[in-house]
Order: sequence, then C-alpha cells, then structure tokens
Amino acid sequence: MDTMQVRASERLDAVKLQAFLANHFPELPKGKLEITQFSAGHSNLTYCLKIADFEVVLRRPPLGPVAKKAHDMKREFTILSALHPFFKAVPQPYVYVEDSDIIGSDFFLMERKRGVVLDTHFPTGTVPSEELACQLSEMMVDSLVALHAIPYQDTSLKDMVKPDGFMERQVHGWIERYERAKTAEIAEVATLTEWLKKHVPNNKEATIIHYDYKLNNAMFSNDYAEMIGLFDWEMTTVGDPLADVGVAMSYWMQADDPKMLLHALGEPPVTIMPGFYTRQQFIERYAEKSGRDVSNIQYYCTFAYFKLAVICQQIYYRYVKGQTQDDRFAQMDKMVAALIQQASESI
Repeated sequence: MDTMQVRASERLDAVKLQAFLANHFPELPKGKLEITQFSAGHSNLTYCLKIADFEVVLRRPPLGPVAKKAHDMKREFTILSALHPFFKAVPQPYVYVEDSDIIGSDFFLMERKRGVVLDTHFPTGTVPSEELACQLSEMMVDSLVALHAIPYQDTSLKDMVKPDGFMERQVHGWIERYERAKTAEIAEVATLTEWLKKHVPNNKEATIIHYDYKLNNAMFSNDYAEMIGLFDWEMTTVGDPLADVGVAMSYWMQADDPKMLLHALGEPPVTIMPGFYTRQQFIERYAEKSGRDVSNIQYYCTFAYFKLAVICQQIYYRYVKGQTQDDRFAQMDKMVAALIQQASESI
C-alpha cells in the first residue's frame, strides 16, 4: 500500500510523536521519525510512522467536526483487539492513546502490513488474467464467509453491540443522517426512503460484520495466493450478515454498470475487468459457502447504495461547510446522485 507526502492541512507533530514512540517502544532504533500518509480512504486519516526499519501505522479521526458516534478510535482499536486472534488479516493493534496533546486528537497505533492493494489498476509487473481475477473474487467471497463465521459471543464485541432490531435501526438511522447532511434536494430520495422503511427484512441472525468490505480495503500477498490484510474496521459491528454482503456489492462494480456510477470519482475499479465475478456470481458463491438464504438480497443491495450515498453526502457536506479542504471531495455530490439513482433503479 503506497504512501505519499502528508497533506499540508493534515500534518502531525513529529517531535511529540517521536517522544511518545520512544517511551512506548523500548527497542525503538535511533534516527529521525519519517511520517507519510496513506492516500486511500475518505474518512479516518491513516499515516505510516517510520524510524530506520521500525514501522507502525497511526489512525486518527478526520479534522473538523464529525458526526456523533462516528470516527471512534477507541471503539475501532477494541474491535481490532477482539478480532485479531480469530482472523489473521486483521492488523495487530498496539496501543490506543486518548491524550489529544500529542497530535490534537486521540489515535491508535497498529501493525504495518506489506502486500498488494488493488483499486483501479494492477501494479506494474502484474499481468492480469481472467484466472487471477476469478481467484481474487473467490478470496473476497471466502474471506467474508470466514469473517461471518467467527463466534462473536467469544469476543469482547458481545458487550459492545445490540444485534436485536439491527436493520430497523440502520434504515431509520441512515435516513436521519441523510436529512442532517443534505445540501440539495434529489427527487428520488423520498420514494426510495419510504420503500426502505416499509420493507425492512426480519432476519434474526447476527454475526460480526465488517460493513465497509471492499477490494481496496483488502491486501493480498505479492503472489496473490492469500488475503493478508483487511483494513478500515471503524464500521464493524454485530448484525445481519446479509447487510454486509449488500455493502460489499455496492462497492463491487461491473462493466455494464451505468457510466455515471463507474466514473463518478474517476477511474472504475479493476472489478470491471474480464474474469472478476459479477455481483450475481459473488452472491451465489456466498450463498453456497455460507449456507445462507439470499433470496431477499436485493433489499440489502438497495439499502447499501443508499447508505453509501449518505456517507458520500456527509463527506460532501463537510467540504461545502469548509470543515475539510481536501479537493478530492469537491465532486462528491455527483457520486451521491449516481448512488441514489442506482438505489432507486434497484428497487
């Protein structure tokens, strides 16, 4: 996963950080602290801290006001701590720091993993093939099935979650979030949200769900033989596993998707290339491997498109209000419109 120079508005205090690292890691090598930033992601900020051959990853909330209960660093750290023993793709968490005097907010440190993260291109040196695309698709499905098979009652998550009524709370909660963050009227929203409220599934099963499961949150070994990393656990909870499948499908684009959806934020992901599963193939393999009834999956996909639209709208709202100066967010309203359209058509 590549890093870049830290954006000017998102710099950290290197002196205070180096002093903290020296206190916390007794084997820290001598040398100057180098701080770079991971470019991916639109939510929490993620940095690489490096001194000689020592590397850790730092996660902190975004700058400016944030939505209530969002970007909870302590919660994400607790989730990583609970799941790392069960799921080796989870980065090992090291320490959560509540003291905001060091970088201006709380943060946590975790393991730095090295491998291949795929988004819009394969890395130089990899010749994509239909066989490789199929293999990656299978790994994405099978890892999701494995995550959903972890007994959450055997982890500390059991004390953090309320699985009963999960989808009901999700639907009403995300509709409320949209209303708080909207910056323009979109005609289809009223019909879409009424339909979502009227057709909430009554699935009682609850599992651990990542809830932000997508290809560029996964890391593969250099030979693509296994998934060695899975990142961005801030949305993770215990709830309806089919909601997780729906979210995964809202990110999983295929070649025949509308151009506005494919190109709203630039180039489309590699999943449009020959050999990658279609959404239907992904869902069918998930059903086969998990043994779950997916006959109502279209509801979950529709809701997931709406949920993703709300996340994009919240980001765009922060940009419009001047709470972030990240120019990547200037066109986010186009993605919102594309996702609302996709959700409306999927009904």
